[in-house]
Amino acid sequence: MTTTSTDLWHHYGRTRAATDHAVPETFSWSWSQDGGPGAEVLGDLTGLFVGDLGAGSARHAAHLVARHQPARVVAVDASAAQHAMATGLYSDLAPRLHLVHADVLEHLRAMHGSYDVLYSVFGAVDFTDPRDLLPAAGAALRPGGRLVFSTLAHYLNGEPAETDVVHADILAKTPDGSPTTMRRWVLQEHLWAKLLDVAGLSDITVDVLPAPGGRQRTADTLLVTASRK
Repeated sequence: MTTTSTDLWHHYGRTRAATDHAVPETFSWSWSQDGGPGAEVLGDLTGLFVGDLGAGSARHAAHLVARHQPARVVAVDASAAQHAMATGLYSDLAPRLHLVHADVLEHLRAMHGSYDVLYSVFGAVDFTDPRDLLPAAGAALRPGGRLVFSTLAHYLNGEPAETDVVHADILAKTPDGSPTTMRRWVLQEHLWAKLLDVAGLSDITVDVLPAPGGRQRTADTLLVTASRK
């Protein structure tokens, strides 16, 4: 069974949020969240309008607000639990950090031509059909605006990424702890590039960030960038 109405992110990140309230010193795109390129991939954010798609507890967004001088970062997440966690952690960064509890697709479709930069760190791009999300993200960017996201290069169990635009049903938990599944898109590099092109985006790059050795349950990361024509 795949649950669409229940908040499947209720448990995620709660242990860390209970003890770590700091704005992160660093920004990482990799699955392991240590090393590799950082916020510089987004370019100079000074004075820009930035959106985090599937922001979770908004740690990446908080880092950008505190350390990179954007005009505003809008951190969007559909999970009520994640939005509440982000509010508890970083509401003091308002108004430059704006925390939005909303479906990402609905938000993007209401923000046509508004954003200078959109990004996702294993966020909404992973868990929303890319045939819907990428065109909506492209339309929400201003001409010349940039979309950057990181996503799994392969499954965590080592299985290769999909060769067609299909989702996998991955394990999740409902708020009461019952097992269920949610959809995740783990696609090969050429599929992401094709989907971005079809969505009207250009200057597409796909880089592989290798996973650090000697760890269990880790994966290589795809770092994908594109621009609105």
